[in-house]
Amino acid sequence: MNNRRKVVVAFGASVLAAPFAIAQQQGKVWRVGFLSQRHVDFVDSDYYYGPFRQGLRELGYVEGKNLVIEWRSAEGNNERLAGLAAELVNLKVDVIVTAGTPAISAAQKATTAIPIVMGNIGDPVGSGFVKSLARPASNITGLSSMAGDVYLKQIEMLLSMVPRLSRVAVLVNPSNMSNVKTSERVQTEGQKRGVKVLRAEAKTPQEIHNAFSIMRRQNADALIVFNDGLFQQQKAQIAELTAKHRLPAVAQDRIYADAGVLMSYGPSLAEQSLRAATYVDKIFKGAKPADLPVEQPTKFELVINGKTAKTLGLAIPQSLLVSADKVIE
Repeated sequence: MNNRRKVVVAFGASVLAAPFAIAQQQGKVWRVGFLSQRHVDFVDSDYYYGPFRQGLRELGYVEGKNLVIEWRSAEGNNERLAGLAAELVNLKVDVIVTAGTPAISAAQKATTAIPIVMGNIGDPVGSGFVKSLARPASNITGLSSMAGDVYLKQIEMLLSMVPRLSRVAVLVNPSNMSNVKTSERVQTEGQKRGVKVLRAEAKTPQEIHNAFSIMRRQNADALIVFNDGLFQQQKAQIAELTAKHRLPAVAQDRIYADAGVLMSYGPSLAEQSLRAATYVDKIFKGAKPADLPVEQPTKFELVINGKTAKTLGLAIPQSLLVSADKVIE
């Protein structure tokens, strides 16, 4: 057989093999483990998990056909995360998707082999999840929320809206180490701005209630709600307590402003959720988490509850009105 014929035969074999390989890949049913800190109810309508499913559908993954999502929720109790992460590992899922330091930490401890996609994390390098944003060098990659910088921006927003602001409380979940570390930075940076930062801790709904009583006794002028699954789950309770104590408050997620809290400012979680789906797709197509850079947010949302501002007797500065994505009237 001459060289030309060998090339033709090899080419023909590759053409025949390619459709078979594609068919094999198309016949694969991918299993995604989704580890949530907070309660997940109507997933399609959920502000965070809904866009994740939508993102996967847009990329060609259909539940019941080539995709299975194993949902696990800690229902706001971080102590349950380790057991739930172990469940997902035992199910031999192809990838674990999760968000928040406690959930990512639980997944990290449960497996060093299964890829883990971080949907939202304040400081992935400082938390020990990746070596660097550019080169994760582990089985973990995903998206950062730049939480520390966001909270400092929130202080500036409160200073522009709340007259004679001098004492700001931060609601922290002590079982969330990212909350604890970030609160230390916020306390330091707050002092530079002439603001005393008071830390109020809560890891149960009852402790949230107690924390607000402590804030009142400490004469807090305003509140920053740190990002945590329990607090997201209890957003209505937090909104009710800020109204009861007439406490101007700001949080990262727009769900708080929708619930009645004065403001929300932070990365668009819907956008980050969609981006998390693209990481899953890349991993399914052969990419290694260690080689996928961690993304930082490019879209931030400011939502102001105008009704709450009026109730509190606060004027919304023009600078905030102009930059707001939404003002609730």
